[in-house]
Amino acid sequence: MPHTHMLLASFHAFPTALLLPLSTFSLIFDFHPLKLHKPIKQNHEISNLFFLQTTMNSFQSILFPYLYNKKAKLLGLWLIWVWGFMLIGVSFYATQLMPLPSYFKGQIKKFNGELVDGPTITIFTAPRPFVGTVGERQALAIRSWLGLSTDISVVLFSQDPSVSSFAALLSHRVSVEPNIDFTFLGTPFFHSMVARSKASSSDISVVIDPNTVLLPDFIKTIRHAHSLDHDWLLFSSSKSVPHFPFLLDADGKHWLRDDGSRVKTQKLQDFLSQEWKWNLCEEKMLIAWNNGDLPLHKGVLPPFLYGKGFHNRWLINEAMLSDFRFVFDASWAISNLYLNDLGQDLDHTSEDFLGLATGKKFWEVAGNSNLAMLYGSLYFHEQNFSNIFRLFQCGGYYLFINSAQMVVYPLRYKGSFSLRKEVMFKSTRKKNTLECIDTIRSTEGAKDCSVKDYLNVSMPISLSLSLEILLSLCADKNKTVVLAVVGYSYKDMLMSWVCRLHHLQISNFLVCALDDDLYDFSVLQGLPVFKYANLETEISFDNCHFGTECFQKVTKVKSRTVLQILKLGYNVLMSDVDIYWFKNPLPLLSSFGPAVLVAQSDEYKLTGPINLPRRLNSGFYYAHSDAMTIAALEKVVEHAANSNLSEQPSFYDTLCGEGGYNRIDDSRCLEPQTNLTVQFLDRDLFPNGAYKDLWQERNVKEACLIKGCFIIHNNWISGRRKKLERQVPSGLWEYDMSTRMCLQTWHKTKFVYF
Repeated sequence: MPHTHMLLASFHAFPTALLLPLSTFSLIFDFHPLKLHKPIKQNHEISNLFFLQTTMNSFQSILFPYLYNKKAKLLGLWLIWVWGFMLIGVSFYATQLMPLPSYFKGQIKKFNGELVDGPTITIFTAPRPFVGTVGERQALAIRSWLGLSTDISVVLFSQDPSVSSFAALLSHRVSVEPNIDFTFLGTPFFHSMVARSKASSSDISVVIDPNTVLLPDFIKTIRHAHSLDHDWLLFSSSKSVPHFPFLLDADGKHWLRDDGSRVKTQKLQDFLSQEWKWNLCEEKMLIAWNNGDLPLHKGVLPPFLYGKGFHNRWLINEAMLSDFRFVFDASWAISNLYLNDLGQDLDHTSEDFLGLATGKKFWEVAGNSNLAMLYGSLYFHEQNFSNIFRLFQCGGYYLFINSAQMVVYPLRYKGSFSLRKEVMFKSTRKKNTLECIDTIRSTEGAKDCSVKDYLNVSMPISLSLSLEILLSLCADKNKTVVLAVVGYSYKDMLMSWVCRLHHLQISNFLVCALDDDLYDFSVLQGLPVFKYANLETEISFDNCHFGTECFQKVTKVKSRTVLQILKLGYNVLMSDVDIYWFKNPLPLLSSFGPAVLVAQSDEYKLTGPINLPRRLNSGFYYAHSDAMTIAALEKVVEHAANSNLSEQPSFYDTLCGEGGYNRIDDSRCLEPQTNLTVQFLDRDLFPNGAYKDLWQERNVKEACLIKGCFIIHNNWISGRRKKLERQVPSGLWEYDMSTRMCLQTWHKTKFVYF
């Protein structure tokens, strides 16, 4: 329907039109109020149109006598001019009240500070460092995405400085997201990537390999998919090419040959059709979905490592089986490609040097294989991809084909799409469409593959890294590590502790696993873990707290492990996992220098000495790697080995003397044989679980921050469950056990489990 104000604005330009009856005028311009293209529902809009028609009729009745009176012609012309301006104003007001046509609704919005006229799209990827040939290919791929449309923004999952430097060179539409879960070697977790992508404010989220180049049909296909009237998920397998002899221009919008001449899109498509090789089992694919109300699948996405196999097939399989969304294959509609010689271009990084590069024989792939078998339905109910709908373009139209059902459905760009209601035709109609279908069906055999051939639960989940290598990888520049010694029963508290260290950007920590279950769990969670091999007792899940025989034996492992690391030349901050860190204490603790063991005080009385007998807490102390400290720790370990108690009394009795004989003031002791000083920490800065009843405060975090706390210990309470019941509701909790993810600021909801 022509806009009202455009029609009325022409009145003064063509005054003869005003001599026509209003009905004739309406017919010419298709503007009769009873025959609007879109009914106007609001009463005030109908009133405005009625006022408009009445005004025009009045205008005619007044104007005619003057026009036939020669003396009034001049006045008539002036009236025409005045009435024209009045009608322009009325029409403008009326059009402001009229609703936009349905196909404009939701199309014009702001995205990244700019007005966009289509669905907003965010592409998420996890690039490797931007160095060498790998960096160049990633840069080409990302620029190919940005050049497709201003509706596209890109989020790079990385904590590497080179990625931030690369993003800074591009437009504001590229950002870096470091706040997802990574392994200690920097590999991102797929489940955390998907969760962050689902939290996006854009209309459509896309997860893609960082080396994948996109051609213009991507944006056209995504916009068509956005017109579906049901939540959807699509995937598109990437095509492997041995070489890609084209470059992008400076603006990233046009492809060029080596001589600088432009290449048309059809030429790129022809090149791709001749060079590509396709294999869905290789896991190189693009996955996209609309950010609607429905989840992608039932259940919880396991902590797959990104790029290490099985996660894409697992997600698609679960989405198909859950049947929440319309899942379809867009591989024939979206041109996306990657160079297949990247495996020959390994950088000589520490990861490759240590034998940790991507491959099916390494622990990362073994972990993904185990997760794919143990969780979800991929192993037991793998979906048949030959029965999935495939989107393709034929003769300028988008069509869905289901070859198993021998049926094709149309996809219209404008208007709704109702699956299974608009059967366009069976396979006996339209020769050109049949030719397209034959082409697709001819490639289906190559695409259908079973992941069961690659799953192997017998593959060991082991880092295959010695303690010496782990120390060299994890220690900071001062050769200091933070050590946690823990069993499976405390895995949830371990992960909350680890997540807190991540938030504080503390990465120089190690985990000593006291049992096989905790070791396997830690490997799958991407932690730098090693196993203590000589534990002589089975660790109880709920009965290994203070005072039990299990606790006594477990705590003695801590001092032995610390001593082992000290002898390897590394400083150690020993920390129990029931300690919440507000800020990094290492600068302060290391400032005491060598030959000083710095430890938390377990004294709960508000006044008096804080180094009274057996008030040294062996759950939090800093030991410097020097001869005096090592000699003193050897005495502690020997004393604990001959004691029926835990190691904590051995620390005090050995270093401060039985009854506090070696105390030199209210906060220090001096071990006479080794000349080691023991410094008890200020309890306002390092409070224990009973000090000033801080855990009973209505807002524990606020109370501690006011004091300037570095940590707070969740001790002076017996049992794992009671610790959780106290810590989780306090807000000093950083991990969601139900999803196996650290809680982030972008989480829409936060769940915990205990």
